[in-house]
Amino acid sequence: MDWTAIPWQALAPFIVAGFLAELIDSAVGMGFGVIGNSMLLLLGLPPAAASSVTHMVEGFTSGVSGASHALQRNIDWTLFGRLVIPGIAGGLLGVWALSHLSLSVLRPILLVYLAAVGTYLIWRGARRAQAYRRMRGVGALGFFAGFLDAFGGAWGPVTTGSLIAQGMTPRMAVGTVNAAEFFVTVTVLSAFIGSLGLQSVTFAALGLFIGGIVAAPIGALITRRAPSRSLTQWIGGLMIVLSLWGFVSLIFAPLPLFARM
Repeated sequence: MDWTAIPWQALAPFIVAGFLAELIDSAVGMGFGVIGNSMLLLLGLPPAAASSVTHMVEGFTSGVSGASHALQRNIDWTLFGRLVIPGIAGGLLGVWALSHLSLSVLRPILLVYLAAVGTYLIWRGARRAQAYRRMRGVGALGFFAGFLDAFGGAWGPVTTGSLIAQGMTPRMAVGTVNAAEFFVTVTVLSAFIGSLGLQSVTFAALGLFIGGIVAAPIGALITRRAPSRSLTQWIGGLMIVLSLWGFVSLIFAPLPLFARM
């Protein structure tokens, strides 16, 4: 590649968008697809192109993020194994359901769930430290989150918030979820690849990819260094924001963030 031929000035806004989206996603375990898709729409991309670009790039950035969390020792590998296999199975079923069934009723249910868990995390983070213990229902959680991920990138908010609500250490929940996300994202993307095609590899995708790769290790470091109570409240706050924006998008269509859910 001739790097001198790349119009870096035109690419800069997409690099910034990818950096901010992945920094938040890697630090708190959710938000790359939602935030990246929204920023691309604000930068002028059509909705279909913005969605395909974010899914394509997320497959790469989630891999870098997972590796970064592994280096920071933010991953519970036993929990990872219990989470990732059901997540892959749920993602495949979600792709099939999206192609054959009408499941729009899931959107408001998911948004209410995110708001409820987010509110609980803010309340809990302000009152007592998290106690790390063995998680229950991880397989079912992974399957459910993988299924919903096919509809709009719900993997991070559902899994991270639910694990912390059970009492898992926030940095371990974020790191484990980010590592598992790579395999779930690649599975969902592979299942969709026939419809996405090569149009996903675009100028915007290059910028988003560069920004995301740079931000992933920084986000993992933030996760390791942030106090547990603060990280819990940040995650809860982001879940509430995503939920509220999702409800607004249902009422005043076509707002961008939950367009694929």
